[in-house]
Amino acid sequence: MNSLRRIWALAIKEFQALLRDKKSRFVIVVPPVIQLLVFSFAASFDLNHIPLAVYDEDRGSAASSLIARFSGSGHFTLSAPVHNERALQHRIDEAQALMVLHLPADFSRQLHQNGSAPVQLIIDGRNSNTAAIALSYANRIVDQFNTDWAQSHHLPNPPSVLISRAWFNPNLESRWFIVPGVVGLLMLVVVMVVTALSVAREREQGTFDQLLVTPLHPAEILLGKALPGLLIGLFEASLIVLIAVYGFQVPLLGSLTTLYAGIALFLLSATGVGLMISALSATLQQAVLGVFLFLVPAIILSGFATPIANMPPLVQELTLLNPLRYFMVILRGVFLEGAGFNELRNQFWPLAVIGVITLLIAGWLFRHRMN
Repeated sequence: MNSLRRIWALAIKEFQALLRDKKSRFVIVVPPVIQLLVFSFAASFDLNHIPLAVYDEDRGSAASSLIARFSGSGHFTLSAPVHNERALQHRIDEAQALMVLHLPADFSRQLHQNGSAPVQLIIDGRNSNTAAIALSYANRIVDQFNTDWAQSHHLPNPPSVLISRAWFNPNLESRWFIVPGVVGLLMLVVVMVVTALSVAREREQGTFDQLLVTPLHPAEILLGKALPGLLIGLFEASLIVLIAVYGFQVPLLGSLTTLYAGIALFLLSATGVGLMISALSATLQQAVLGVFLFLVPAIILSGFATPIANMPPLVQELTLLNPLRYFMVILRGVFLEGAGFNELRNQFWPLAVIGVITLLIAGWLFRHRMN
């Protein structure tokens, strides 16, 4: 009981040191919310209002119907029409259009006579990812035009028709993929900063030596330093999840119990890493540098933006040491798949192992530095 009182007293001291400054309170709450809003609105794999130029040499009803499908899709915005090949080249060269739809002069005639006609899509490939997404939109529009044309003119359908259906994200909205990942990123940043600066701040201010003459055991100091980061991380996680669900309408299909179990284990591992950095740092500057050195590779190797399966085998092995890698799977599994404990157990136990090992190492470092 006395041990719990000492730990709680140290945790209250940490809270007071952290929250008595208005700037610190502002940094803990406001920037994560702003970052969530900025990342969620700005980071998107969807393309809208793609500038499309049309070079229509046919000017028939079939050509007009196809052009109308592009303009009405919501993905493309028609710019001024192109009247010759030189103007077509100029639009692409000057980035005035990402794509040019070229309909030859005999487009309608060939459709009526042969049931098929060539269509040329000229696309700016300087940004390969954007070009690939825009091209996939255009292919879907043309495929649907082909199907509708064949049905309306009683032509034989192709021998096989590809019908695609996306599970877990029916409309393939990239925001549903990005926002849960941003939850993990912001939690990691906040918890790492709060915990990594705790001991370093004590050393720089000269108050760490005062802790050494108190009845506190090293393990009690460790827990007292970890508790504020855990509670602040839990608050941040709840706030960000609420914004994700009610602000961005990201579906939360799984149970809150599973989600908060994952959050607790991730906070444990992030706090352990933060305390390790804090124990190794003699100044705040060293602690900030240590957090930065950990955060950048942790985010890159988490699978937030690029699939881990596409990384080299050696790098894939390194990601096994990254707690954010497992938490990303948990977040997206609970949000989009409705996954439960059984489906995510292979993600839970590595987080628990990382949390226990890092806290033990941090405790050893505390004792080593104290001695």
